Amino acid sequence: MPENLYEFQYGEYGNTEAIITKLAGISLQYHNFINKGTAFSIEEREKLGLDGALPPSPRSLENQVVNSAVKVDKKGDDIERFIYIRALFDRNATLAHALIKSNIERYMGIIYTPTVGLACQRYSSIFRNANGIHFYPGNIDKAESILRHYVHRGIRVAVVTDNQGILGIGDQGAGGIAICLGKLMLYTQGAGIAPWHCLPISLDVGTNNKELLGDSDYLGWRHERLTGDDYLRFVQRFAKAFRAVFPNALCQWEDFSKQNAFAIRDSYLHDLISFNDDIQGTGSITLAGVLTAMRIKKESLTDQVYLIHGAGAGGVGIAEQIETALIEEGLSKEMARARIFTLDSRGLVTSDRKLDPYKEKFAKDPNKIDWMKDPADGTLENVVRNEKVTVLIGTSGQAGCFTQEVIQASMANTDRPVILPLSNPTSMTEALPEDIYKWTDGKALVATGSPFAPVSHNGMTFKIGQCNNVFVFPGVGLGIIASGAKEVLPSFFTAAAHAVSKCVSQEAMDRGELLPPVKELREVSLKVAQAVGLTAINANVGHLCAFSDFQHDNDETKLNTLIEKMRWQPEYLPFIVK
Repeated sequence: MPENLYEFQYGEYGNTEAIITKLAGISLQYHNFINKGTAFSIEEREKLGLDGALPPSPRSLENQVVNSAVKVDKKGDDIERFIYIRALFDRNATLAHALIKSNIERYMGIIYTPTVGLACQRYSSIFRNANGIHFYPGNIDKAESILRHYVHRGIRVAVVTDNQGILGIGDQGAGGIAICLGKLMLYTQGAGIAPWHCLPISLDVGTNNKELLGDSDYLGWRHERLTGDDYLRFVQRFAKAFRAVFPNALCQWEDFSKQNAFAIRDSYLHDLISFNDDIQGTGSITLAGVLTAMRIKKESLTDQVYLIHGAGAGGVGIAEQIETALIEEGLSKEMARARIFTLDSRGLVTSDRKLDPYKEKFAKDPNKIDWMKDPADGTLENVVRNEKVTVLIGTSGQAGCFTQEVIQASMANTDRPVILPLSNPTSMTEALPEDIYKWTDGKALVATGSPFAPVSHNGMTFKIGQCNNVFVFPGVGLGIIASGAKEVLPSFFTAAAHAVSKCVSQEAMDRGELLPPVKELREVSLKVAQAVGLTAINANVGHLCAFSDFQHDNDETKLNTLIEKMRWQPEYLPFIVK
């Protein structure tokens, strides 16, 4: 829409206080960020030229939420519920977010995993309304001009994907933008970043998905994927344009393939305010679970031996974050890496193999492993048994690979092993929580990647914490934005992990729970944002000038006030008519 028809009025904290509009009449209902639907009051209808354009009895936002929830319940399955909530967002973004907030535990599974995976696969067939930006070779040279169409929204965070590594289902072409839409809805739910400040972006460099290429209804760029220098130049053109148009906005890289994920993250560490959630967010939330386990066991991170089974982007990201935390605890880089083992489909990752570059830093020298006489010796059970592993983490996607023998081998190394089978969906998890508790007689400390129902064992009920990145990335983003950080440091994710862990109550820890419940997302995100923002300030990469020059006794008080005040709530804003 033309930029001058409406704009937002901001307070000193960067918070949205009102809508300034030149629009009048029914056209107000065609813009989802300002539409209130039946909630326009009688006074607003008269002032805004809506008299007669709506049924005569206004509904409150609360009633709209109840009515919308009933409609969701009547849908036949979760993909239909996904379509309904996205369509509601396209009509009335405030109502859609108020609905999601009313039961975040339920609706998160619809707007994001697991339902969003199916939405990516069916993107072209369920397409209803355009959202975000689709860059492809035919328009990438105009990237800066295209991005400038969104300047009036004051973009604060963009989630950007090249669509290749979507969840566990791989290359989904243009459909990958549904991931960005879902992640940004969670930025709003957790961090309170208003939806008009969020921008989903697809870097459509083609697809190698033969089914999509052969589908006459496919909406994406119908070519095989760009590779090599052509791919890199495409990403470079996007990054240059994004930096020019939104120099203070956060760029979150999402669902890139393994090697591209690391290469792009590392290439733009200093050129963009950016991070990769699949790598760093996964590392942070996993570390949070381990930190809570250490609080329960009253042990130190530096006393543990870590094994990550699955050396993809998530697995190596976890290893990187554990390494960062161990160094912050006083270990040297060499000492930290000596305590971290990684396995892939060929067994223990060793330096005598030809490896992808991102795997090399945690590869072990086989000549220094006296129990390993042959590469075939580097099995999961052998590493657990011989290296005295106490923290076992699964990102392999190999269902059931944490066998009874593997779990009981870990029991020989510690009274309470930390077992984190993180692969999604539930059908791909490395071990079922029910089995882990049975094989360890309830002594293991467990969290999973997928949601699981509570488990009963020997008269006790164990609630299974979920290592869900949603506890990390919204708060990290808000902390970066509020602090004015110009660079994203590894220490931000360690700070986030500590903040998440501290949100687990003593009562929950007494029950063996490692992570907070999803219903506390907004509170957890606030604590994460405060911790990350303070870390940025103390590291001299934040300057607290993003939205305000108000004064407080110290930076921490100023930061916390700023973060709390700038968070948007899904509530209708007043109108100011120009």
